[in-house]
Amino acid sequence: MKPQPPHDPTAAAPDRFLEMLRGATADGTLVKLTLGHYQGAEPGLKKVLARPVRIRGELRLSCVFRYATRDVTKNFLPGEGIHRVRGWLAGDFQSAYLATTRAAAELTCPAGAAPRLVVTPAPHAAPSDLRHDRVKARRIDPEADRWLEALGVTTRAGTVRHGMEGKFRQIDKYLEILEALLARLPGARRRDLRLVDMGCGKGYLTFAACRHLQRTGWRLTARGVEARADLVEQANRIAREHAFDGLRFECGRIADTAVAEGEVLVALHACDTATDDALAKGVQAGAPLILSAPCCHRELRPQLRPPPALADACAHGILRGRLAEWATDALRAALLEWAGYDTSVFEFISSEHTAKNLMIAAVQRPSPARDGDRARGVLELAASFGVRHQRLAQQLGFRLG
Repeated sequence: MKPQPPHDPTAAAPDRFLEMLRGATADGTLVKLTLGHYQGAEPGLKKVLARPVRIRGELRLSCVFRYATRDVTKNFLPGEGIHRVRGWLAGDFQSAYLATTRAAAELTCPAGAAPRLVVTPAPHAAPSDLRHDRVKARRIDPEADRWLEALGVTTRAGTVRHGMEGKFRQIDKYLEILEALLARLPGARRRDLRLVDMGCGKGYLTFAACRHLQRTGWRLTARGVEARADLVEQANRIAREHAFDGLRFECGRIADTAVAEGEVLVALHACDTATDDALAKGVQAGAPLILSAPCCHRELRPQLRPPPALADACAHGILRGRLAEWATDALRAALLEWAGYDTSVFEFISSEHTAKNLMIAAVQRPSPARDGDRARGVLELAASFGVRHQRLAQQLGFRLG
């Protein structure tokens, strides 16, 4: 009796593709799966990357949902995972690529045309690594970067302390974002950089930025500004002990700190309107890059007048608070656009690690002129929520009411 082929060549292309995926998952030959050309309704989603992993002895299909500014990982039992892939291929994704140790398959599902499947020889000789926590390339090294131990992030043995895993991921993600944004600046090739970190706290991110950027060829001078004198003293001591050239910490409030022309400004988790003070300082100094992760949003809540359609929903305190946060950061982004910056708002790191996970990034445009169209957008946004005064607008001389 002749052996049966791995799939039915007369079946529809998506069914044959799913049959190959099901077989490769079952017999351990699956290497990876990629779904692309997303056409669904999920904002910012680009693709889904999947691979087999073993978690607590059980096989899972680990799916990484790749958004424009973040990755979200979800693990499914094989049957559920394949069921979800079937649903995604029914309309959300127009292409899929499957790699196994036996063959590769590329499925295209263009709108208005019949799906097409192309099967080619296997590009991989070995199956996927089933370890769930594979070693990832990091921009900081818990073993070599001993300043992390001084800040309480790692142990003497060079491992991340229990409870500090989120902070370690936050540091690494911050460096990834900063690196990508700096590459967009006109003077990036000259590799000269001055950076000020407003409200830097213990300096986790300040130390990380200084060490990583200098390692990667930037001629960097940096300063951290913090109101608590004990933290400033501690940070300067760590900087001396671990040979951080070009880095200093100074005691001061954001509102009272001068920003030099051309300094990159970072303000992560400055509380309430201190974020606005930092943003205004950056704009007024012509900072080529402003990076902020807002914290607390108390200013707009008392004056918030939600649109009629949202009035009943905002009777619930938690929803009113979230709307105030949304309106505050939307207004900040709009004001930065008006002030001559290309601005993006995105999730800094998963809320699993910190609730303060929103980031506003603003890169100065080559011709940062303020224009009427953007001004009208700011006014319309403020009026739609009944906002008549806001700290950043006030600092920049923009009249809302």
